[in-house]
Amino acid sequence: MVSSLIKTSKSEEIFSAAQKLMPGGVSSPVRAFKSVGGQPVVFDRVEGAYAYDVDGNRYIDYIGTWGPAICGHANPQVIGALRDALGKGTSFGAPSALENVLAEMVIDAVPSVEMVRFVNSGTEACMSVLRLMRAFTGREKIVKFEGCYHGHADMFLVKAGSGVATLGLPDSPGVPKSATSSTLTAPYNDLEAVKKLFAENPGEIAGVILEPVVGNSGFIVPDAGFLEGLRELTKEDGSLLVFDEVMTGFRIAYGGAQEKFGVTPDLTTMGKVIGGGLPVGAYGGRADIMNMVAPAGPMYQAGTLSGNPLAMTAGIETLKILQQPGTYEQLDRITKKLSQGLLNVAKETGHVACGGQLSAMFGLFFTEGPVHSFDDAKKSDTEKFAKFHRGMLEQGIYLAPSQYEAGFTSLAHTDADIDATLVAAREVLSNIK
Repeated sequence: MVSSLIKTSKSEEIFSAAQKLMPGGVSSPVRAFKSVGGQPVVFDRVEGAYAYDVDGNRYIDYIGTWGPAICGHANPQVIGALRDALGKGTSFGAPSALENVLAEMVIDAVPSVEMVRFVNSGTEACMSVLRLMRAFTGREKIVKFEGCYHGHADMFLVKAGSGVATLGLPDSPGVPKSATSSTLTAPYNDLEAVKKLFAENPGEIAGVILEPVVGNSGFIVPDAGFLEGLRELTKEDGSLLVFDEVMTGFRIAYGGAQEKFGVTPDLTTMGKVIGGGLPVGAYGGRADIMNMVAPAGPMYQAGTLSGNPLAMTAGIETLKILQQPGTYEQLDRITKKLSQGLLNVAKETGHVACGGQLSAMFGLFFTEGPVHSFDDAKKSDTEKFAKFHRGMLEQGIYLAPSQYEAGFTSLAHTDADIDATLVAAREVLSNIK
């Protein structure tokens, strides 16, 4: 553990220079710490459960590069395989046997997937699966949920209204109304709102897409019957159900949230874990739907770096590790200890909080709760979270820099890491009013 007075001079210097070179000084917005205040620390290296910044501070890391590092950072087995693969080149732009290996592993693991297409990011996977939904059904409208994030493609950047369900309007400058005019929105966990949308748009909805467990509004689990209700509703209407498992795939369970909850969608998007820390995404599902994708079918989608040998190698080795007996039991145990410990510490120090975990994913809200939707999450005390985040950072604990992001654990986290985290949380919360 570093002391509470961490050194940040090098981070400040580098970030100051970055702001003149890149918008906001970052390559992705949340990294700038706008939601929590203060300047971000600049990483130098990562290993196991830890991140090290350019000033020499060590942090227990609960972001794990936003999910992929489920085996721990720089896992020796993954790194060793990557070194071997590097000797053969970084990209082929041609078929590779490694694609077959990872494809078979994904198909064997994920209940909905009979065929899979590899891409380079979660955004690309979701953008492609939306086109596929429309191509297969011949319909244009889709339903998404407030607080569920499916990448930054135009049609997904939709602001959900304050009513039960509204027609989506663009949530970012540069997104034309035409791009989101066919996007319908509803509150997460509100099945009746979705039924109303289907009733108001008979035979016009191509499908429903959602995070089966939300990680982009904080950590929110589906209510009993919600996923099952969506499955029944879409089947009856002849539309498609899509689980965005970019975050939950191979993290909630080896077969993803669909295995955990026993609900099989028609299509699934994936990423994060199956790249083992390298850029990757994928979408897959029923063979009759996937055969619409070029060159097997007329729906066009392509990518020069898709299925590149490095990403495939890292994904294969990561899944090999996750297949080992006891893996998910360990992830669940260590994460449950962390999540329950944080709730206990909050209560003991006089703070109202709620949260929970599933396998290697967790969340904490500074609100009474329970949190069933993004509207519930927005009742959280974000100022308190900002103070908590900064205090934990100064104690050597690296949490997601937003109240509305889930946290992640890995196989590299130990009981000692959890104990140290809870000691830090007690000290920080004891000094927050």
